[in-house]
Amino acid sequence: MKKTLHETIRTDMEAAILSGALAAGERLPTEADLMEQYGCSRMTVNKAISALVAASLVERRKKAGSFVARPKMHSMVLDIPDLEAEVLQRRQRYAFHLLSREIRLADPQKEYEQQLSGGEALLVLTGLHLADGQPLAFEERSVSLAAVPDMAQQGFELISPGAWLLKHVPWTEAETRIAAVNAAPEVARHLDQDVGTACLYIERRTWRGEAGVTWVRQHFIGKDYDLIAHFGPARSGGAI
Repeated sequence: MKKTLHETIRTDMEAAILSGALAAGERLPTEADLMEQYGCSRMTVNKAISALVAASLVERRKKAGSFVARPKMHSMVLDIPDLEAEVLQRRQRYAFHLLSREIRLADPQKEYEQQLSGGEALLVLTGLHLADGQPLAFEERSVSLAAVPDMAQQGFELISPGAWLLKHVPWTEAETRIAAVNAAPEVARHLDQDVGTACLYIERRTWRGEAGVTWVRQHFIGKDYDLIAHFGPARSGGAI
């Protein structure tokens, strides 16, 4: 799906902000400069800037222009891991197998889907992460297509959904829940384990500004995976 021009401008500005090329408090290029750079109308530029304002990345100051917003401060953050990178770092072969894929409206019985969708369609996926050809984690993921329309066109033959989001969709806020659970029948079947096998369970939600991006549940075989949390000063990054 080809991006519209205002989406291209928004993506370019967003990448510059989250990479630090445009620092907090720095003024964005003027609308006139962006119109000249992209060969577009003032309305197109205004639409792109408005999207950045809605995502809490930019603030408008009357008679002064648009500036990179100063991030909300959090004392510590839990990094979101890239499973492929972690498996390769252990000198193992990584693979992802997509098990199911559908685009549908949110299930009215699932509150988290209602909150994520905002009334729009969701991309709902299940998949299996493998290390050296053996199951490592069973994943269930819902993605807001209102927030990430380009994801509807992805087949995930060469890249996992999480890795694709890492590369393409910056996040501004994340919530992670970690628990020790016993594998239910469906999870045990996909992981090729006995029902009741000890698993590490991770549930994560991410947002970009006020918009929900994704909700994911991952069951890891407990004996094969440990979670190392890296804590440090708050920072925004392109990881989901």
